This record gives sequence, C-alpha cells and structure tokens, in this order.
Amino acid sequence: MELKENNKKDRIKELVILLNEASRAYYQEAKEIMPNIEYDRLYDELVSLEEETGMVLSNSPTVNVGYEVVSELPKEQHDSPMLSLDKTKEVEGLKSFAGDKKCLLSWKLDGLTVVLTYNEGKLVKAVTRGNGTVGEVITANAKTFKNIPLSIEYKGELVVRGEAVIKYSDFNQINETIEDTDSKYKNPRNLCSGSVRQLNSEITAKRNVNFYAFALISAEGVEFNNSIETKFEWLAKQGFEVVDFLVVYSNNMEEGVNHFANAIETFDVPSDGLVLVYDDIEYGESLGTTAKFPRNGIAFKWADEKAMTKLVEIEWSPSRTGLINPVAVFEPVELEGTTVSRASVHNLSIVEELELGVGDEITVYKANMIIPQIDENLTRSGGIDIPSHCPACNMATDIKNENGIKTLICTNPECPAKHIKLFSHFVSRDAMNIDGLSEETLSKFVEHGYIKNLVDIFHLDAFEEEIVGKKGFGRKSYDNLIASIEKARKVKLPNFIYSLGILNIGLSNAKLICKYFDGNIDEIKKAEVETLCGIDGIGEVIAKSIVDYFADENNAEIVDKLLEEVEIEEEINSEEQDLAGKTFVITGSLNHFSNRNELKDIIEKRGGKVAGSVSSKTNYLINNDATSGSSKNKKAKELGVEIITEEQFLEM
Repeated sequence: MELKENNKKDRIKELVILLNEASRAYYQEAKEIMPNIEYDRLYDELVSLEEETGMVLSNSPTVNVGYEVVSELPKEQHDSPMLSLDKTKEVEGLKSFAGDKKCLLSWKLDGLTVVLTYNEGKLVKAVTRGNGTVGEVITANAKTFKNIPLSIEYKGELVVRGEAVIKYSDFNQINETIEDTDSKYKNPRNLCSGSVRQLNSEITAKRNVNFYAFALISAEGVEFNNSIETKFEWLAKQGFEVVDFLVVYSNNMEEGVNHFANAIETFDVPSDGLVLVYDDIEYGESLGTTAKFPRNGIAFKWADEKAMTKLVEIEWSPSRTGLINPVAVFEPVELEGTTVSRASVHNLSIVEELELGVGDEITVYKANMIIPQIDENLTRSGGIDIPSHCPACNMATDIKNENGIKTLICTNPECPAKHIKLFSHFVSRDAMNIDGLSEETLSKFVEHGYIKNLVDIFHLDAFEEEIVGKKGFGRKSYDNLIASIEKARKVKLPNFIYSLGILNIGLSNAKLICKYFDGNIDEIKKAEVETLCGIDGIGEVIAKSIVDYFADENNAEIVDKLLEEVEIEEEINSEEQDLAGKTFVITGSLNHFSNRNELKDIIEKRGGKVAGSVSSKTNYLINNDATSGSSKNKKAKELGVEIITEEQFLEM
C-alpha cells in the first residue's frame, strides 16, 4: 500500500529517529538494538522517501554536513525591520486584542530568532535577528540544527522565521559535564545564543539546537487563502517543526491560555510566554505598525507567582572571580511547584536599593519561572552590615563602584575562594581521585575556612564536628569522605603531577615526563627547559610550564608539604617497550577490552602513546570497522594512516 504524501514525510521523521538511535547505541554504547540487515533496509527506505518527497532533515543519517570554521560572522541587513511585539500580562488584554476576529495562540519561545531562506528546495542562508535591522549570517551553523530541513519539496524562494532553542533536557545534560560551578551555563537561552553564533559549526552541532518556525514571511506563487493557520500547515508539510498553536476567539481565550499554562509544567522547550496573532493576514497587515510594535500580534507574559516571606540573613559568598556576592536567605516558601529559601541579590547597589534588613517582610518570585528573585521589601528596615573582611580568607574587602554599580571584592590575590577550580581539579578522578568533594562542597568548605590550600584537604578531620553538622552532609558522608582522603594518600606520580594543575600539563604529558625521569620527583622539580624538550611529545610550551611552576617558591613549598602527606607508589612496568615511538588513536566499539582506557593503559605500558585525534603523527588507528564512514576513518585514509582491528593490534 503506497503512503500518502503527508504520511511519507511523517515516515521520514520516524526513520531518522530510529536510525539515529541505532547508530548512537552502536557507536557510543557498544550495543546493538537492531540487526545490520534491518538497519540497511530502513536506511534504503529513508533514501527512497527523501528522493520522492524532496525533504531531507539536517539530522538524517543520509546527510554528512561538513563543518565550517570562520574568523568572524558576516553581518547582513534584513529586508524589513524585525520589530518586537507589544505585551500584556492579563487575559483580558488578549480578549480585547482579539475582538471578534479568529486568532492563533502559540508559545513565545525563549531562544534566538533566526531567518531562513530557501531556493531551489535548498537552504541557502540563515541570519540571526541581531538588533532587528542587522543580523549575523550563520548558514553553516544552521545546517547543523537537529530538526531543520536542508532540502524541501517547494522549489521557489521561501523565507521563514523561527526560534532556535536548546531544550531543558539537553541543557541539563551539557551542564552535568561541567564540574566547575562558576563555569556552568546559566540558562538555555544564553547557551543557545552562544551556540548559534559560534565561529566553528562543529561546536554548534554538539549543542543540539532545535528550530521552531513561527512565521512564514514569503513563498513565491503559493496561495495561503489569507490565513496564517494555512501557512503553518504548509510549513509542516515541507518538513518544518512549527510552534504549537491553538485557534482561539475572545470567548475561549481563557481556556486557551489555561491549556498552555498547564502544558508549561512539563514543556521541555524554554518559553517565557505566549503570542497571539490575527489569522486574517490582510487584516493584520492593514493595521500597520507603531514606532516600536507591529499591530497584528501581541505577546502574553506569564504573571509571576509571588510569595511573602521573612528575610533571615544576607549570606556573603566569595567566588573565584574575587567578587563577594550577597545571597538572601529567607524562610522557605513554595514557588512554581518547588520550595525555595535563597535568592541572589547580585550586588551592593541592589542591597541598598531594597534597604534590606534582617527580619524584613519581602516578596519573592521566580524570574521566567526559574530563578528566585526578591520582588519587593515591604518593611525596608535597612542596616545590613557589609563585611570588612572576606569570609574565606579574613583579608580586607573593598567596595568598587563601576558605572554606578557597587560590588564587594576580596583584595587578597591568594584568597582560597579564587582557587576553587584548582581544588576541584586536585580531587578529580585522574588526579587524587577523592570522592565526596564536589565543587559546591569545596566552595562551602573554603567559605567556612576549612580549606585554605591543597594541604588542608588532608586535614579535614580537624573539622569533624562542624562537617557532620552541615546541612546535606552527616556522619555517613563524612566517614566516606575521610576514607576517600586516606585512600588518596597512596598515589602514582603521574597522577600527583597532574593534580597540581600545572598549566598545559595533562595526564598523558605527566606520564611521559615521569617515565623519562624514572619516577624521580626531585629530578622533575629541578629539570631545565632543554632537558624537558628532549622528551618525545614534550614541546617548549609544556617544558616552560613545568620549569616556571617549580621555580615559584609558593608552589615548591606546597608540593613539599603535599609530599609529606602522600606516598608515591612505584610503578612496576615489566612489559616490553615494543610500542615505543608509536602513536595510536582508538575509535569505535571494542570486543577484547572492557573499555578504551584499558586498551590505552596497555599501549602506554608498552611504551606507546594514545592520541585523541588522527594526525600526520599517528601510526595506527584502531577501529574494528575499517569500512565505517566515521570522521576518524576518513582522516586516516586521507593521511595514509593504517587502520587496524583489535585482533591485528594483539598480533603486533
């Protein structure tokens, strides 16, 4: 039975999801969720449907989008200014706007507006909104958006506007990979904006950007019967994901708003409100525009849920940037379905403007339903004491006033709070491998004075009573932490060198250096640049980093003190050095080794080196599927690098 045109396009979307999931499971998780013959059958079906319909999605496995790196994003002026919509927070305002007209109510997505242009069925240009008059050309980046059609059935010129967004689920997954709290992305919109405007489209591709069309600007020769709803339906048939919408009138407006209000609780796409537009295109255009707003639509902003509470204290939180940030601690209240008891006050100017005082009655809300904020201080008693000394190091603080904004800073360049990133690196898995010291926990311990330098981490037992009594900790967490610290006292020298956080020194470099000096830390400490440069794989930049680090008296003192706390385990290497001078790259799933690290350890113990990417210096690429179309396989073939299987490696 032959599929209808719409069903064919739905089948394309279904096949893309199925095949991508199968590839991800096979290549990233080393498991097979469908036989190869079934994958090939579905792949051939997809190719056939794409040829029939002319629709090819950007994340289709049949597409290999070449990444592009540019020095800057070109600017381009929009054909007509992209104006913002007027706003209301009242349903009555929406009813009044609708009058007796048919309208469409849709999500107001919180991302970055992008304009796409298609010619001859192909995506030829993508431009950001910019300032509304001039935007940036991001065509190569747009081609990596996860759900954008690169080819469509329609062959005339099409111009469509939409919102580029990163879903909450993808945003959270990206943030989970970042250990440094201060380095985590603040919200999906900021991450999306930075991702869309990257100079390297490969980075954009990794961020899982999605595109939702919300306005068809022009499509030569297509009749839309004077209806925006018809435009939306036509865009969906071309393969675009169109923003969800409802047909509404003034008499069912409240019902429509309630529908979206209920849906937002589980909606994975960032949204900061709704948009209402007239379905009648000619009527909407006849209304013209004001100096700021088009008159054919209006935005509805969610009314923030507020709660009254009492200010308990202002907590002063030192950060690695030197800023000491005021944080309001208040009696817990329920907001947007969660309990909140803290809100950032950002800077001293806001503390003074709100005239905050302990015990004040305040109202709080979640900005964009996410970030807790103080809305109003009803009591305004004032009198909050500004710390004269940093809570982390007890050194003097200073108040800076830049452009009328006052901030509190720590004047001590060696303040422990400024070294949170170093502490976090020191305890990480490939370094000292101490469990139980997340960056958040380290920050709290620094703030309370338990940790001032790396050596203090080995003496946290001096604060047993305080730590056990901390919220979120307790006896079991404390005991596990101390056990992990004691276990870390036995460490291999490369891991110890890596843990010091020396600029440009990774674990692989540390292994090369330790091997050259036969595990003698004293020889490493007094090594000269020329000697280090003689080590295969160590260049002048790395050599100078090592020499400069140990030449610093403070660093040398810390290292000596750390060596009193730990025992360097001697590495016994009975393996033949038959892979000395050979560089390997590992890719794909493995059959004889539990993971890539196990294979990497064997190569390194036998004198070889493992790199992360294929280059002219690579001797072998280990890949059990020499025929795969992976980027590493292609690069190896281009450079003439030999591709071998695990079996061939074991025979070497």
